[in-house]
Amino acid sequence: MTTHPSTAEKGVGPLLRAWREQRRVSQLELALRADSSARHISFVETGRSRPSEEMVLRLAEHLDVPVRERNALLLAAGYAPRYPETPLDDPALGALRAGIERLISGYEPYPALVVDAVYDVVAANRGIMTLVDGVCESLLEPPLNAMRLALHPRGLAPRIRNLRAWRGHLLEQMERQIALHRSAPLRALYEEVAAYPVPEEEPEAGPEEPSDAVPYVALPLRIEHEGRTLSFISSISTFNTPMDVTVAELAIETLLPADPATVKHLQTLLP
Repeated sequence: MTTHPSTAEKGVGPLLRAWREQRRVSQLELALRADSSARHISFVETGRSRPSEEMVLRLAEHLDVPVRERNALLLAAGYAPRYPETPLDDPALGALRAGIERLISGYEPYPALVVDAVYDVVAANRGIMTLVDGVCESLLEPPLNAMRLALHPRGLAPRIRNLRAWRGHLLEQMERQIALHRSAPLRALYEEVAAYPVPEEEPEAGPEEPSDAVPYVALPLRIEHEGRTLSFISSISTFNTPMDVTVAELAIETLLPADPATVKHLQTLLP
């Protein structure tokens, strides 16, 4: 996994260099993108030149640096953070919360949820709550964490028919997030869920699983529910051009039925 310099290091240069190297962009290429010069980029990275606030933000934009880390770059350069981190329950985000609730409710009976940067669930519709019925109560206590819920031996893991493949997908997803965000809590969560035991064999198929193979367009989540094997394709959406750290780190995950049998079963669950 890629590591980044500590924010305790003096100056913004080492941080910018780490992001540039992670993005595999040369100093010349970054300079061309940011309407600067390779010489100036080199001086900034070595601490010989202090970039302006505008230049820090411009370089961060062209390196696709996450909003939270753009604040870290500004602080390292001696400037105030540009992006607020508003609590989700703040009245200022009331319209956003209402919009999210309408969105995931409108997706019913199909499952949908919203998670934050460490995969804590901040909103979920009735489709999700139906799937987690019967899960160990301790895993459902706030803050409900989507990764623990999926991979814990007392969570959904025993009911996931392709657990090894789905577990690998989730761990790879977390690895990408860790490479993108310098987050100790996210790394700790990864180490926790990666250490959960995995059965040597996949769970047996449910009695209602169709015998014909389904030509999936992406890796499905295949999960047992009420004696049937349901299949879903996961889709994750984030907010475009966010100006708040909290909003930038929200992700909306929707589970699209991957076969007609799953559609039919879900339509019988919710009125």
